[in-house]
Amino acid sequence: MPAEGEHIKIIVQNKKARFDFAIEESYEAGISLLGTEVKSIRNGKINLSDSYADFRNGELFLINCNISQYPFSHHENHEPLRNRKLLMKKKEMKRLSGKVIERGFTLVPLKVYLKRGYIKIEIGLAKGKKAFDKRETIKKRDQERDIKAHIKGRY
Repeated sequence: MPAEGEHIKIIVQNKKARFDFAIEESYEAGISLLGTEVKSIRNGKINLSDSYADFRNGELFLINCNISQYPFSHHENHEPLRNRKLLMKKKEMKRLSGKVIERGFTLVPLKVYLKRGYIKIEIGLAKGKKAFDKRETIKKRDQERDIKAHIKGRY
């Protein structure tokens, strides 16, 4: 997570992840990207909706993340759905891999943002919600919306 007072620019958030999963912890990671991918992300052409992170050969990869091709690059453009390596400290990765393997957690991307000129991704250690948990989330959200509307109407 970014330090207090540090300027970040959020490029995209995965709102569906917070609805479908109960997020236990979140971690910041860098992404290994090509030049055309960086330009596309800066233009907001990234989709996190069905993506997840997974360990392969001791390394962490972002899988199924769609970064659209950069329209002004005619040759040497990137493949939109390729697996991208996530960059984290080895100690954090070992801790995460233990939790994912032993306890059945999933790693889901929560948001992509710019921090000091670098593109970072926030991944969440998550467990899937059951249908009744999702209904409870919808109920709480509706109640909060009603309360805010009631307070606005009063003043």
